[in-house]
Amino acid sequence: MTDSNPLAGRVALVTGASRGIGEAAALALAKAGAHVVAVARTTGGLEALEDQILGIGGEVTLVPFDLLELDRIDDLGAEIFKRFERLDILVGNAAILGPLSPVGHVSPKDWGKVMDLNLNANWRLLRIFDPLLQRSSAGRAVFVTSGAAANNRAYWGPYSTSKAALEALVRTYAQESKATNVRANLLDPGIVRTAMRMKAFPGEDPQSLPAPSELGPLFVQMCCAEYEKNGHTEKFSR
Repeated sequence: MTDSNPLAGRVALVTGASRGIGEAAALALAKAGAHVVAVARTTGGLEALEDQILGIGGEVTLVPFDLLELDRIDDLGAEIFKRFERLDILVGNAAILGPLSPVGHVSPKDWGKVMDLNLNANWRLLRIFDPLLQRSSAGRAVFVTSGAAANNRAYWGPYSTSKAALEALVRTYAQESKATNVRANLLDPGIVRTAMRMKAFPGEDPQSLPAPSELGPLFVQMCCAEYEKNGHTEKFSR
């Protein structure tokens, strides 16, 4: 490990890695020396990420699948154990905005989809990867949250609720991990130029917002063994 490669030799799994914040996290972790296991639905986006990582001499394994297939998360855990026998870094980034409408107008199907991806998939990730994180000398779990968890803006019911529940889940897990080598934290990116942001605020000029790549150093910092905070929320600022 060197100052330029603080994550050398570490294995990092990143969800939602084919674009936006997940892509930025995966690329930054690879630049810092980690072998990145990149999970996303979009094969084309994953292949583009692979080209970037290989282009900088990094290492990556592509895992194209939809986290809404919750049972497959268990299979992913088994495959990573078989290949690496541990997991050093878990970045839970994949999420959807869901419908922006009054709570009473949200269909059970749409509500369930938001909860499954934004909350239940992350619980499944923690459940299956906790033993592998425990096998690391310094397991680090970072989950992407949102100001919407506390802002409770009208019409944002499914998304806000899912992120508030995610925060409770991660902080609970952090408390349970205090006596171990694992640390679990939240990253609030704030307002960033992503497809989700454009969907929520279509009239906004995306070029006026920070690019996802600006979050890269913060992901690296939070995934280093030296980062000892636990149950904490880091807020990105320029």
